[in-house]
Amino acid sequence: MRQKREGPPVLERPDTIRHEIMAALKSQKTLTAKDISQQVRISEKEVYGHLEHIQKSLGGMHGLLIITPAQCKKCGFIFKKRERLTKPGRCPVCRNEAIRPPGFSIGSN
Repeated sequence: MRQKREGPPVLERPDTIRHEIMAALKSQKTLTAKDISQQVRISEKEVYGHLEHIQKSLGGMHGLLIITPAQCKKCGFIFKKRERLTKPGRCPVCRNEAIRPPGFSIGSN
């Protein structure tokens, strides 16, 4: 008789991923997408999608998603007008690719 194969263990989450991200952002000062991905145990790429949804769903009622803009490590250019949450590829001023990623936190209004 064949035995059932056991797959990888399924992580049971007491809360949704977005609630975990929101709790991390509320409890700590400023986190990058990499910091969030390590705490919540999801890929960095997934974090950006969740952050976009959190930004829309907060809507001022439960606070605001505060974004600290990305900054060039070489010339210090700050990406103030950037609307996308992801890290830019290169600096428009000096063309350097060493960019400090944006930071995220949740603040009250």
